[in-house]
Amino acid sequence: MNPLLELTQVGIEFPTPKGPFCALQNVNLKIAKGEFISLIGHSGCGKSTVLNIVAGLYQATTGGVVLEGKEVNEPGPERAVVFQNHSLLPWLTAYQNVELAVQQVFKGKKSKAEMKAWIEHNLNLVHMGHAMHKRPDEISGGMKQRVGIARALSMEPSVLLLDEPFGALDALTRAHLQDSLMEIQKDLNSTVIMITHDVDEAVLLSDRIVMMTNGPSATVGEILNIELERPRNRIQLADDPTYNKYRQQVLSFLYEKQRKVDDSMPVEKAKEPEKEQAAEKVA
Repeated sequence: MNPLLELTQVGIEFPTPKGPFCALQNVNLKIAKGEFISLIGHSGCGKSTVLNIVAGLYQATTGGVVLEGKEVNEPGPERAVVFQNHSLLPWLTAYQNVELAVQQVFKGKKSKAEMKAWIEHNLNLVHMGHAMHKRPDEISGGMKQRVGIARALSMEPSVLLLDEPFGALDALTRAHLQDSLMEIQKDLNSTVIMITHDVDEAVLLSDRIVMMTNGPSATVGEILNIELERPRNRIQLADDPTYNKYRQQVLSFLYEKQRKVDDSMPVEKAKEPEKEQAAEKVA
């Protein structure tokens, strides 16, 4: 079966005063329709760079991306992005923020009544129908992210790109949104690529976890197939030996094979490093 999305020998360099900086090299990945893929790795490993290349925001220096048989070289509605920052327009209501995307994609293809029904449908999908006429400053951070996801889904993308969409949320809100995302992906059979720093989130949500090596010249280190039955229940999985085996494999890759901590820090106290501003420019 042909993959929906294929990255072949993808590499990218950024100019710096000291010469070209190689952020990625030889990234190869095939993604099937309906797959949920997580990208995980330390800050500066190029996760966001991969996502931006798939989104068409960056052009690969070498190799390329093919989506449904067509080369990706610019942004398009078939690749909708949800960022950690919701990116909603503050002067518009939740409904109007989604409406902007729907008008862009479906103008001339849907009647006004059809567009209204479609906007409301997508807001209801993320359980935001009750607050569709509220502005971003009138709703919580988790609700803003729900609207951002509704806006992305309303474009009927072939691939949903999520850049740490729950990273700024408290643990309980994050868990609720993870559950909502699993429901949506099951109902729509969406193809999802998500960046995360959270190992538990990656194992809970994914069909495959793509583990990136440290930069510069980052690439795919290992790919882990997550063979857990769906629907998945986080409480039941907490004591599941297979779940914990997958979790341990990812932790082993991050903190043993790709150890990136201060040499003075004891290994048992090593934690995932905070994002560094400099790294984020190329991540």
